[in-house]
Amino acid sequence: MAQVEATTERVVAADAEKVFDALADYSGTRQKLLPEHFSEYEVREGGDGEGTLVHWKLQATSKRVRDCLLEVSEPTDGELVEKDRNSSMVTTWRVTPAGEGKSRVVVTTVWNGAGGIGGFFEKTFAPKGLGRIYDVVLTNLATEVEK
Repeated sequence: MAQVEATTERVVAADAEKVFDALADYSGTRQKLLPEHFSEYEVREGGDGEGTLVHWKLQATSKRVRDCLLEVSEPTDGELVEKDRNSSMVTTWRVTPAGEGKSRVVVTTVWNGAGGIGGFFEKTFAPKGLGRIYDVVLTNLATEVEK
């Protein structure tokens, strides 16, 4: 099994604290940011950053659906980490200042991919697909916080 990684980033015209708070707001803002690839969204514990337990299904392709149950932690300032209890998938959101009134948001997802030829195709194509999905999330985030 090879580790697969997908990274997407965007500069947002809003202060880092405001952007981070929007991402960490699982009981409100976060669900509004998610495109049609996400379904069955449910906050099961918490709802604001550290200690949140959130569920959703992520349909990355027409045939591939991941049932995600994510534990949220905040290991450092400006960082949210979502660890999936149902797989090896870990998504890290980093929000840092990027000049006056701007923030850089970087989202990185890693997981243990399949072996063999299937793993080759997963490592080749999955990061691009997931990148497109998270690009929509970041566009929605910018729209939400730049109001």
